[in-house]
Parts: sequence; C-alpha cells; structure tokens
Amino acid sequence: MSLQPWHLSYRADERALPLADAHYNRQSVGSPQFVPPSSCLVLLTEDADAVWTTTHPKLEYTKHAWAGAWVNSLFRNESPLLSSWLITKAVAATRAKWPNVPPLGIVSFVDASQVRHKRDPGRCYRKAGWRHVGFTQGGLWCFQQLPSEMPAPDYAGDAQLDFQEIAP
Repeated sequence: MSLQPWHLSYRADERALPLADAHYNRQSVGSPQFVPPSSCLVLLTEDADAVWTTTHPKLEYTKHAWAGAWVNSLFRNESPLLSSWLITKAVAATRAKWPNVPPLGIVSFVDASQVRHKRDPGRCYRKAGWRHVGFTQGGLWCFQQLPSEMPAPDYAGDAQLDFQEIAP
C-alpha cells in the first residue's frame, strides 16, 4: 500500500469547515454540514489543510448529463502537497470505500471564473488523469475519470476494514 495523505472524516467535521467555507461552491457558509444529501466519503489531511468529498447522488436528484457517476463535490487544497497527487489518492480512497465503480466513473465540475488558473481551468484534474468532457447547462466545466483510468484502491488512514469470518 502506498503513502495515503487522506484520513477519513465526515460531513460535519469542524476541522474541515474553514476549507469548505472558503470553497467557491459553498451555498451556506457557516452551516455545520458541507456535503450535499447523498452517500458520501469525506477526506481530510492530517493537518486539516486539504479536504475532498466524493458523493454518490441518487439518479432522481441528478441534474447533469453524467447521472450515475460519483461526484467530487468539494476539493480544496491549502497544503504544500500537489493537488493532482491529492486527487489521485482521493480517487484511490473512494475506490477502496466503494469497490463497485459506476460505468461513468467520477466527475467534477469547475467554475472557470473562480479558479486560480483561469486560462487553464481544471489543470490539477487533467494532471491527475481526468479529461474535460463537456459543460453543464450553467457553464461549469466537467472533468471525468472513467473506471479504466482510475488508480488502484488505497484505503484512507483510519479506515476500518471489514473482515469476513473464515470457517476452518
């Protein structure tokens, strides 16, 4: 198993709130929960200077062309670690939590007007092996990584493995 920078967190982790509140897609700054309703995986670095969420929204609540895909609904990196590396490790941790990867893989939506590299939106995703695959109706850039392009599963720190009892 390789070095995993992420540790398991949860949708209302007070240590992650400052990062979530600083993200441009935050709808209710200060709200104790920062993950949309859905099944979710929340990852936080040990120093609480980067946060990642993967959600698996129900199809009936999905309003984009990539329905069924996992969604990276929040990624904020204020750490000295390379964002593309953190993204790769977060996808690996997601695969460890949810081994049944949806056929459409994982997507993330980027508001080009809100990112540091305005002339190269989604740069860290592309460097992590994701592809720009289109735009939402609202003009957000969509980046996707298909199952065949994903890193191998790698559990986040503090993960509890499920063990099956083996009969002698």
